[in-house]
Amino acid sequence: MPADQNLERLMNEYGDAILRMCFLYLKDYQLAEDAAQETFIKAMKCYDAFEHRSSEKTWLIRIAVNCCKNMMRSRWFQIARNDLRDDQEKAHDDPIDAFLEKDSVSRAIMKLNANDRQVIMLYYYQDLSVHEIAAVIGKKENAVLQRLKRARDRLKIILEEAGYEY
Repeated sequence: MPADQNLERLMNEYGDAILRMCFLYLKDYQLAEDAAQETFIKAMKCYDAFEHRSSEKTWLIRIAVNCCKNMMRSRWFQIARNDLRDDQEKAHDDPIDAFLEKDSVSRAIMKLNANDRQVIMLYYYQDLSVHEIAAVIGKKENAVLQRLKRARDRLKIILEEAGYEY
């Protein structure tokens, strides 16, 4: 299959899932679009080297996670994040805005640390199995199970503090 058709197929099949995962990781839609685009560029550059030991989806998610991590390491990202937090704090003077933020499950997920957020996103948003998550993050399945349990416990606490009931 020609490279341009292969790229189009990958983007059609996995584009929305990759973009959604990048957004949850980076907390910014424009950055998520950039990370998703970079993911597909990198995937096409090294598609011939893809050994098919995992599914294409798992492979693409691994690339996307690495792209997001690289973006988060940059000095520019850290400065932009601080500016965004300042703007969000100003916006929360309105009680309706504060309520809407507390009412959002995705916002609760955003409050988790990076490792916890990662396993929650991969498991619930990307529908990956524990085995596939282990391949994406480079950990053993038992470690993934422990992270997943810890993340669920922390998420439950955050949601309870926001007024969610089980």
